[in-house]
Amino acid sequence: MKFQFSEKKVKLPANVHAYAEKKVMKLARYFEEDAEALIVFSVEKNRNNVELTVHGAGTWFRASESTSDMFASIDAAIGTIEGQIRKNKTRLSRRLRQDAFVRTAEETSFAAEEPEEDLSIVRVKNFYFKPMTREEAVLQMNLLEHNFFAFRDEDNGGSFAVVYRRKDGGYGLLDDAEQW
Repeated sequence: MKFQFSEKKVKLPANVHAYAEKKVMKLARYFEEDAEALIVFSVEKNRNNVELTVHGAGTWFRASESTSDMFASIDAAIGTIEGQIRKNKTRLSRRLRQDAFVRTAEETSFAAEEPEEDLSIVRVKNFYFKPMTREEAVLQMNLLEHNFFAFRDEDNGGSFAVVYRRKDGGYGLLDDAEQW
């Protein structure tokens, strides 16, 4: 597994990076050797934040945890990713390593397996996507009090795009990459 570390507004000692690498290596059993892990450390308002993104087998896993201790944040992020993998293990078993879900002696969790969540579509809505500018799309999203809004991007030749509200209060744009 390949590692990338990033620090925002904080300078951490090497032992924190080593601890994070050791903990993330526990996830390596689910992935092939070419998996990548990006770990972003930051501190905001006396909270230690860890954002962990793992990419392997064409699948992305992301967890963001915030506690008063950086080591606890790392542990919580690892637990979140393991939970995502376990929750979706039947769907992921075809993509991840063949022996990823074989139990090992060190696993002593006797928790009952969670029932698989139903992914069937229960409602379909059809919309006409009006061409509009990005600013108009953000305004429309805010008027509807939604967290995202799909539209045809006038600024990019009418291609499909989505604006969304970010956790930090800003806005993001998902754009059709085929145009480039």
